[in-house]
Amino acid sequence: MDETQNDRIVAVSVGNTRTRFGVFEGDEAVSTRLEPNCDLDTLVEAIAAAAREVEETPGGAVVIASVNARIADPLAEALAQRTKAPVLRLGVDIAIPIAHTLGERHTTGQDRLLAALAAYRLARQACVVVDAGTAVTVDFVDGEGTFHGGAIAPGAAMMLRALREQTAQLPEVPFERPDAETFGKTTREAMLNGVYFGIRGAVRMLAERYAERYGAYPRILATGGDAEMLFEGDEFIEEIVPDLVLQGVALSMTAARLAAAESADDNDA
Repeated sequence: MDETQNDRIVAVSVGNTRTRFGVFEGDEAVSTRLEPNCDLDTLVEAIAAAAREVEETPGGAVVIASVNARIADPLAEALAQRTKAPVLRLGVDIAIPIAHTLGERHTTGQDRLLAALAAYRLARQACVVVDAGTAVTVDFVDGEGTFHGGAIAPGAAMMLRALREQTAQLPEVPFERPDAETFGKTTREAMLNGVYFGIRGAVRMLAERYAERYGAYPRILATGGDAEMLFEGDEFIEEIVPDLVLQGVALSMTAARLAAAESADDNDA
């Protein structure tokens, strides 16, 4: 195994409402954590504490992926002042090593590409990647590891908030798994049924559509902050992997280091 596989980093994924981060050794998670984005100082302190675990190790770095520049930009600036480890950005300092069919000017979020990269590494076959967070994305990766895109839908909390804000009588309802009762007897139960089963039904229909188009049935993996609430016990979802995007960050860093080492060897030859 190449020695770069043992380097430790802090992988960070800045989402719309929450940031997940963790210490990785090579491609393997040592520890991970999820924090809300509402308090930047607390978020900076938490990640800086994790960075202290890697800053004295060879190759130690903080590697940030983001779909939320409003948080990620000041976060990166603050971390650069708080740690001796390099603070690197996906898409700027490091590429995401996944083939795709999207065209050169695509605007696909880094989280979708990173989750797809890690999902294919786990599945080693065609797969559908469901990321259930602020939004729900359902993406397809073929048997060669090529990302084809997919679908984006509102997440559970967003759906419930829209029902509250766009109607006169529907109440504010926090997202949770609905009761076992088939028929929602109260407004709250009916709203939860609509959101919970609406998302699960959309995922099932999209996955079946992808399988029909591809001509074979893919493996289906889920990730994201709401994945367990939505899909635990659902036989349609074959595996829930909470840290899939962070695994993609670590894989991207490993690939960048291997490419740099190969380039150095070629220059020395």
